Amino acid sequence: MIYRDAVPADGPALSAMAQRAFTDTFGSLYRASDLAAFLDRAFGADGLPSQLDDPAYSVRLACENEAIAGFIKLGPVDFPGDWGTRTIELHQLYVLGRWQGEGVAPVLMDWAVATARTRGATRMVLSVFVENVRAQRFYARYGFREVGRYAFRVGDHIDDDRIWSLDL
Repeated sequence: MIYRDAVPADGPALSAMAQRAFTDTFGSLYRASDLAAFLDRAFGADGLPSQLDDPAYSVRLACENEAIAGFIKLGPVDFPGDWGTRTIELHQLYVLGRWQGEGVAPVLMDWAVATARTRGATRMVLSVFVENVRAQRFYARYGFREVGRYAFRVGDHIDDDRIWSLDL
């Protein structure tokens, strides 16, 4: 597995990978129109690919051969409320099914924690779907704790997410 920073040229492949990962994991929960709206907003041309050359965001890839197996994205906090200037959000940590359980997520998470600290962050926050117990266990192993609720929008559908926080 090769780990490297994403560059703008990775946009199309990363967009496709992110859409696949989200759909594989959560696609059955939503109407097709809600899922399509979310995928376009989050991972379409004005979403994830547009952030690859934005210095406010950092994206790290896990690649096997030419295929993107996983990625993690850090950036400014999007949650409502006052999180302070030294809080960073872990926006996405996605690993395709074939590579889940193969150690990809821990390598990406270790990079995210180190990168957040290097950027001067003193806290990292993220949201996780209330029924995504596997992800909750993963984040708990890193010391994250639930600190609030978040209404996560997928099209017109609202999911019950939890906000988790880690003091860095």
